[in-house]
Amino acid sequence: MKAIFKKELKGYFLSPIGYIFVGVFMLLSAMFFLTGPIAYQVADISLLFSKINIVYLFLVSILTMRLLAEEKNKKTDQLLLTAPVSIPEIVVGKYLAAMSVFGITLAVSLVFPITLFLFGQPPVGEMIGSYVGFILLWGAFVAIGVFISSLTENQMISAVATFGVLLLVYFMEWIAGNFSNPILFTVAQWLSLLNRFYDFQNGILNITNIIYYLSVIFVFLFLTVRVIEKRRYS
Repeated sequence: MKAIFKKELKGYFLSPIGYIFVGVFMLLSAMFFLTGPIAYQVADISLLFSKINIVYLFLVSILTMRLLAEEKNKKTDQLLLTAPVSIPEIVVGKYLAAMSVFGITLAVSLVFPITLFLFGQPPVGEMIGSYVGFILLWGAFVAIGVFISSLTENQMISAVATFGVLLLVYFMEWIAGNFSNPILFTVAQWLSLLNRFYDFQNGILNITNIIYYLSVIFVFLFLTVRVIEKRRYS
């Protein structure tokens, strides 16, 4: 798994993808930071996260589109499947590489909450909660992207499909509000990944929400493993 992780992480920065991801995120974050907390002169990090979330849907699509689709397109997936490494290790290695690029970007973005201390005393609990929630939320979204990438050999199809699915999930709470049927409403609310992010923004580290996000990550990585295993034996 370590070899897979290193290969994928290195691949991100040997191609434009890693730089595009980090660059676009930081550029837009800076813009939202200036037009949010700085413009309103408030030490509230939630103003940044509430705006950057929608942009991240597009960025995650770019980040995950090549992970497995490219292997399938170049037929190098056969080399992976015959390598002395298990399929779960392959999937987890690729997932962790994508999350590492995300983590690097998030680490650089710490400059924004640190800057907030120049304008006052921002609530540390809400700040920590927002970052923890952001990691879990987008960890789940990256897992969905990895799964979709395993379904096709075309990177563009993978990117568009991932963006579409994430957009649907992102607006699931709004969709739930349009259901009059209590069962449909409950199901849609349960599928809303963003709905649980609000607790983190308020500084509430609810163990139920943490388990929920980790479960979503596990389920989609497990489904990815199953897709690859089916390909191996077909």
